[in-house]
Amino acid sequence: MTSPIHASSALPGAAALTGRSALVTGGGSGIGRACAQALAAAGALVHVVDIDADAAKATASSVGARPHAADLTDPAAIRALPTEVDILVNSAGLQHVAAIGDFPPEQFERMQQVMVTAPFLLLRQCLPYMYGRGWGRVVNISSVHGLRASAFKAAYVAAKHALEGLSKVTALEGAPHGVTSNCVNPGYVRTALVEGQIAAQAEAHGVEPEQVVTEVLLSRPAIKRLIEPEEVAAVAVWLCGADAGYVTGASLPIDGGWTAQ
Repeated sequence: MTSPIHASSALPGAAALTGRSALVTGGGSGIGRACAQALAAAGALVHVVDIDADAAKATASSVGARPHAADLTDPAAIRALPTEVDILVNSAGLQHVAAIGDFPPEQFERMQQVMVTAPFLLLRQCLPYMYGRGWGRVVNISSVHGLRASAFKAAYVAAKHALEGLSKVTALEGAPHGVTSNCVNPGYVRTALVEGQIAAQAEAHGVEPEQVVTEVLLSRPAIKRLIEPEEVAAVAVWLCGADAGYVTGASLPIDGGWTAQ
């Protein structure tokens, strides 16, 4: 496998979001953290939301953002979050791998709450401010699994497909008010969540982690490497910039050619 290619810190549209505010869920780690950092580098005032208070504070302190600890399965915690934001990035997510017959119903429900219901509730809170300003950007961190399915990932695939539909409805309703809504659809990203899947599969099958990466995770993409969180963040920032003002209701695969097959 080729070595990882890290995105440049000089993101497109740097300082182009000065005067804008953004709220990023799952901002304490992984893609969410990279999005928070990239939006701050582009000039936005960022609110970092994470269930882990320490992680939210760590990300926020690194970029001069504002941390918020919130459990997104709790509607009251969502109601307490800032609503006057120009940009909403729904990035929080979690994974559980099991056959449907073995999938815990409470875990299935929790995943829908975090990845579908929470984005819906945040949209209800944030869209009025965006509409009033005549400008807004909704970026939903979906997945290649919002466009394709994999066995043993019923809750994740169901949630990401639902998020795709929610994003499109948001695009149609938001267009008259200057609000765009899009999904970013990465393949496997080098995050703690994916590293955990690699370790679990390696242990379950008695193989080396590198073998799981090359033979399982990278079996479908044409580009044989994991995506870096910064690469996903760069696309998210581009969607918030002036050059993407006519892009809405779209799903942008950054999957190394996975969905081209």
